[in-house]
Amino acid sequence: MDVLKLVETTVNGLGYELVDFERSGRGLLRVFIDKPEGISVDDCQRVSNQLTRLFLVENVDYDRLEVSSPGLDRPLKKPADFIRFAGQKAHLKLRLPMAGRKNFSGIIGTLNEGILQLDMEGSVVAIELSNLDKARLVPVL
Repeated sequence: MDVLKLVETTVNGLGYELVDFERSGRGLLRVFIDKPEGISVDDCQRVSNQLTRLFLVENVDYDRLEVSSPGLDRPLKKPADFIRFAGQKAHLKLRLPMAGRKNFSGIIGTLNEGILQLDMEGSVVAIELSNLDKARLVPVL
């Protein structure tokens, strides 16, 4: 049984976006949800209650479920995330070094055929999404 698919289908069906899903070795399931107008405690409770019922019916083995918003430093996982947050600052960590480095910060530009344009203070760098290890928005304070 694909728990990620179950969670994604349920979360999307409730009108939310599944941002991330983590499964810990100690039976902890973490679900990060979002929607354009932001996430409230009531949203988290609604999704948590629905997933709890679903896991009972589907016999999903877990000890604890946490549902929360992705936070201000939201992870960027899918190509659609980079398109949605174009113009915002992000920190990217690569799997394999590029020009001798793995960490890049800059303004998200266009995404075309898996290549992201990242504006680093006027210098634009082309980064392959397939080489991304992690990417997060940088909170604007």
